[in-house]
Formats: sequence, C-alpha cells, structure tokens
Amino acid sequence: MLRRQLDRLHEVVAGGELHEVLVVDNASSDGTGAWLREQAATHPHLHATTLAVNSGGAGGFNHGLAWAVDHGADLVWLMDDDGLPEPDCLTLLLQRDDLDFWGPAVVAAQEPSRLCFPIRLPGGTRVVHDLASVEAAAVDGLIRDVVIPFNGVLVTRELVARIGYPLAAYFIWGDDVEYLWRAQQAGARIATVVDARVLHPATDDLGTPMMGGRTTYNHSPSDLKHYCMARNNTVNLRRYRGWPHVLMFWVKTLWFYTLTKPTRGRLRTSARAAWAGLRGDFTGHRRYLR
Repeated sequence: MLRRQLDRLHEVVAGGELHEVLVVDNASSDGTGAWLREQAATHPHLHATTLAVNSGGAGGFNHGLAWAVDHGADLVWLMDDDGLPEPDCLTLLLQRDDLDFWGPAVVAAQEPSRLCFPIRLPGGTRVVHDLASVEAAAVDGLIRDVVIPFNGVLVTRELVARIGYPLAAYFIWGDDVEYLWRAQQAGARIATVVDARVLHPATDDLGTPMMGGRTTYNHSPSDLKHYCMARNNTVNLRRYRGWPHVLMFWVKTLWFYTLTKPTRGRLRTSARAAWAGLRGDFTGHRRYLR
C-alpha cells in the first residue's frame, strides 16, 4: 500500500498542488527505511526519516507535523500509510479556503459506497455507515464539525500554532480524536468535504453492535489496540467530556466483554488500561508490542 500511496502522491506533486512529501518510518526492521532512502534519492520532493524507536501512529504524526511546520509549510496533508486518496482528492479539498481542519470522506476500499469509519451526524445522535447518508446530510458539500483525523486531512499552520501537535504518548488509538476535540475546543473551522474521497481498508470490528443494537462498541481483536483504546478513551472523555461520559464508557466496556462478547481477559486488560489513564501512565502498552 505504501508504494501505491507514494505513486499517487508523486502524481499530485506533478500536478503542482503538493510541494513536498515526508514519510515517517516508525523504526521498522523490514528494510522499509532503506527502500525509502532509495526512493528519496530519485524524487527530490520526497523526504524520509526513520525514528529510533517505535512511537506508534501518534508519534509518527507528531514528528511529521512538527517537521512540516519547521520547514515552513502553511498547509499540511496528513495520512496513514494504509489510505489511498483518489486522484482528485486534494484538488477538491483545496477548493475550500475557509476551513482550518478538513478532510475527505473515508470509504471502505472493498466497498466504496460504505464508510470505513461510522460517523455521528451533527445535531443529533444518528450514526451512519453509508456514503449515501453522508451525501444526503451535506450542506454546501460539507458535513460541518466532522472529520476523520489523519486520513487525508488538511491542517493549517495557524491552527497548529494555536493547539500544538498530536500527543505522541498515546501511541495509537484516540490520538486522532484527541486532536479533533482539541481543535473543536479552540474554535477551529472543521468539516468533511463529501466529494473528496480516501479509500481505506475496512475495519469491520469498529462499531460492533451491542445492547440489542441500540449502541456500538469499538472492539478490536488486538490486545495492543484495545489497551490503548481503553486507556486513551478514558483520558479523552475525562478531559473533554466529563466524568459521566467516562462512567458510561466503562459501563459499555463491562457490558460488552461480559454479555456481548464474554472475554474475562479483556476485562482485566480494560481495568489496567483505565487505571493507567487515570494515573497519566502512558507506558503500559509496551508489554503488548511484538
């Protein structure tokens, strides 16, 4: 996927809308760093850096955004290595010049009519899973105050100066939500541009139905992802939404792994992660690294 993504970005650079590309190699051991350096040698606009230790997606975005700002970028396009923007994605995003933090609709690569990540439409509690519902809800081609961070999003230098960088300590999961909520708290102008698209591998465990379908839970088969989700979500909800939301999240976790998908080990992991979040300890995920 990284090779396809770089090919697409080279095309965008050739079109004049993108000036420099930085790839952050997160301490890989499979030769990716050497391959990237070879690519950079033949593409003057491509820069590659290999981090000394694996700092997860959060650390990668922290490093990459700081690099871009230090190198004078006024506007930064952020994305994971598993997303593929459509050829006209950046063109459509750049047509909007009245936003601070905005991005494309992120659709399932296997079924582009379906959203890769369910979203809650503004002004209510309705959660939608299909692109048609998003298109129907759009006003002037936008879903205001909603964006899927770090999946082909644009962020302005001015907003970064106001709110800072993604939190590297989060490692994975929840760093994107935290950055979005921080931007919202700062009064940033946020939106999804419905016509712009990024293809992303479907993550079908996200939004697993529970409580008879009345709500969903972000279950992951990965212990590492679950630990980070439970820890970071506890911190995010406590910081930005308050204790009632923290307690509701804990109740949902207890319900899900007791009744929906009984897993005693997950309950223990969840408890350790939540306690770590309350203590401000962001080191516990390391036990799950392979």
